[in-house]
Amino acid sequence: MLDSDRIPIMDERAVLRTVARMAREIVELNAGTDYLVLVGVERRGTQLAEMIGREIEKAEGVRVPSGYLDITLYRDDLRTIGPRPVVGATKLPPGGIDDKAVVIVDDVLYTGRTVRAALNELMDFGRPGRIYLCVLVDRGGRELPIQPDIVGRQVEVMPDQSVEVLVPELDDRLGVDIVTVPREAA
Repeated sequence: MLDSDRIPIMDERAVLRTVARMAREIVELNAGTDYLVLVGVERRGTQLAEMIGREIEKAEGVRVPSGYLDITLYRDDLRTIGPRPVVGATKLPPGGIDDKAVVIVDDVLYTGRTVRAALNELMDFGRPGRIYLCVLVDRGGRELPIQPDIVGRQVEVMPDQSVEVLVPELDDRLGVDIVTVPREAA
């Protein structure tokens, strides 16, 4: 992919500032850290949830329990993935999710289908007292009536573009880019 097909919209410093703000918003929305748990959506939502957890601990002096979901088996397009989808692990926060304020953390919110799958999987593990949705980037284009409670940044992209969140653990850098998808792949 040519560099001209990739437009950086958030560098590392911008992402770190945004994550710090989102962490404060979560604590404020929940009126503190009592009963609060973070659950990242695999893949990059997990790393973002860990970053948010570190920011909350730095500001509040409390380590918020966290976990992650692999939503593969809950996707509504599972048939199109192929006969043997790769299914990862799901790990709930210590103490579970019953009666907790669960924050689902994802990297990019687009159609809402990933969040729907995350909600379905989460409900198989218990009954949270409240669920918040926190996304680093909201790119619009909803197909389901799902809206985030905490948004890092809203962006508008063309139909032939996607938003890529990059995290050091997987991509060797932290940032957000808009990427032009070739027409045949769009």
